[in-house]
Amino acid sequence: MKPGKFAFTMILIVLLFFYIPIFIVVLFSFNSSKSPVWTGFSLKWYEKLFTSSAHIWRTFMNSIIVGIGSSFVGVILGTFGAVAMYMGAKKFKKLMWTTTYIPFIIPDIIIGVSLLIFFTTIHLRLSLLTIFIAHVTFSIPYTMMIILTRLQDFDKSIIEAAYDLGATRPIALWKVIIPIALPGIVAAFFMAFTLSIDDFVITFFVAGPSSTTLPLQIFSMVRFGISPVINAISTLLLVGTIFISILLRKYVRYII
Repeated sequence: MKPGKFAFTMILIVLLFFYIPIFIVVLFSFNSSKSPVWTGFSLKWYEKLFTSSAHIWRTFMNSIIVGIGSSFVGVILGTFGAVAMYMGAKKFKKLMWTTTYIPFIIPDIIIGVSLLIFFTTIHLRLSLLTIFIAHVTFSIPYTMMIILTRLQDFDKSIIEAAYDLGATRPIALWKVIIPIALPGIVAAFFMAFTLSIDDFVITFFVAGPSSTTLPLQIFSMVRFGISPVINAISTLLLVGTIFISILLRKYVRYII
C-alpha cells in the first residue's frame, strides 16, 4: 500500500472510531424503544426530557451556573496571570511557566482528593460553592496559556509606545493589552466553560448531596441502566457545542 493511501486509511479508521459512538447516541435518542435495536423513529424521549425530567434540568442548571461563574473568574485570574508572564522578567516567566504547567500533568483524581481534604480541613461544607472553587482552580492554567498564546503574537513595543504617550499601567492594560488579548480571552472563556460542563472526576469529590451537576446525574442514571433520555440530553449538548464552535471558529487558532 502506498504511503498516501495508508495515511488516508488510518485517518479514516480513527475518525470512524471516534464518531461512530457519537452517531449511535444521536440515532438512539430517536428510537421508539429502550432496546439497543432500532424499532422506529420517535420523539418521545425528548418529550420525556422536557416534561418529566425536572431532576435532570435542575442538575443541568447547576452545571450552567458553575460553568459560567467559574469560567468568568478563571478568565479574569488567567488574564492577569498571562499579562504577568508576558510582561515579567525572564526568570519570573520560567517559574510561572513551570508552576502553571504542572496542573496539566497532575491526574484529576489527585486534584479532587487534594481539594476535598482542603475543604474538609477548613470546615467548608461541600456544595455548589466548593464545586465552583474547584472548577476555578483547574481552569486557571488553561485560560492563562490560551491568553498568553494570544499575547505572544504581538510585539511589546506597542505597549511601550502607550507608556511613552503617557498611559498609566491601568490605562495600558484596559486600552491596549485587553483589546489585543480579547480573542484569546473569549476562547479561554469557552474552553474553561467546556471543561467545567464536562468535568466529572474532580466534581465527584467536592460535590455535596444537594449539589449534583449534570455529569454526576448522568453517571448515577447509567448505574441503573442506560435510559434513552440520556441520549436525548447528550444530543442537545452536542448540538449546543457545535453551535458554539461555529460561532467561535475564528478564535480556534488561539486555543492550545
